[in-house]
Amino acid sequence: MLTTLSIRALKPQTKPYKVSDSKGLFLLVQPSGAKLWRFSFRHRGIERSFLWAAFQRCRFRKHERSVTKR
Repeated sequence: MLTTLSIRALKPQTKPYKVSDSKGLFLLVQPSGAKLWRFSFRHRGIERSFLWAAFQRCRFRKHERSVTKR
């Protein structure tokens, strides 16, 4: 499970990359340095994902609790 300190330590690279958390939740690190929470799921065999929130604008524990309740 990702922690706030480990997320803040992530550095941007030339291409966007994913850092997995749990149960389909992952952090997408953009070349600009933006860190976006996304949720990935499958519907009718097609993989989909939607934007959850930007890391700087959300409280990490709040999202962690909502995912672990499911």
